[in-house]
Amino acid sequence: MTAGWNPDGKPRKPELIGIGAQKAGTTWLSQMLSQHPQVWSPPFKEVQFFNYRFVPEHRKWLPWHFRRGKQNIARRYEAKGQEMPPDLAAYLDRVTRGEMFTNHWYKQVFAPAPQGTKALDVTPEYSTLPDEGVDFVAKFLPNAKFVYILRHPVDRAVSQLKMNLSRNGRRPASVEDWLAEIEDPVLLDRGDYAAYVPRWNARFGADRLLYVPFGRIASDPLGLMRQVELFFGLAPHDYRNLGSRVFASTSTLSVPDEARSALRARMEHQFDFIERQFGRDFAAQIR
Repeated sequence: MTAGWNPDGKPRKPELIGIGAQKAGTTWLSQMLSQHPQVWSPPFKEVQFFNYRFVPEHRKWLPWHFRRGKQNIARRYEAKGQEMPPDLAAYLDRVTRGEMFTNHWYKQVFAPAPQGTKALDVTPEYSTLPDEGVDFVAKFLPNAKFVYILRHPVDRAVSQLKMNLSRNGRRPASVEDWLAEIEDPVLLDRGDYAAYVPRWNARFGADRLLYVPFGRIASDPLGLMRQVELFFGLAPHDYRNLGSRVFASTSTLSVPDEARSALRARMEHQFDFIERQFGRDFAAQIR
């Protein structure tokens, strides 16, 4: 875990940022880029800094997010019968105690990145920032580059719904119950490309912001990573498990066609927006 780790590094800002809707491939992107020798990423995915500052409703679950991340790292070492490296333990203690989510705290998160590497923050929730949040990102990270993954709106919402139901131990018993579940506004909010993409386009040009369709993760993972490497200024790398599915669903829940059709009707404008904004070829690759 601490190979390529500088325990005496100075606080710094990340240069590489991955964003996108929840359940849209950002974990896969993080796992691939974390293998690259020119990239350093924190030992936990999703730093959640900008959304903490600008999306107040996220603050209620962020303490849990960091507690879980720290516990999961400790469990991985325990499962292997190993002691956590002291540098890693000190780092986790430093970034999970005291005042969090300040500008200095964010830079401390990336302090162990060795000289000559580029620091990476993959946090899908950044895509949901309001205008003032994207303004802050543009000013705070004037040299960073961003990759934004877009997934088929209905597929993404269904995946999120099944995850949420499984976490809460709920199983809708009828079509009517399913139709009630899709009324949850968070399903639309997390994939509201028509609202979020223009905010990012207003602050970043194609030299700073790369959009990629989710479907390429399955259809052309190596080609996708070569595109991301070129955009981020990284040398080509031989990645492990390029074709693996991260968090592949093990849910036995089956969303009825009526609920999928209702979601499609509510999201039709999202499909129209994606095709207008990115073209038919891109739109054909979002699933």
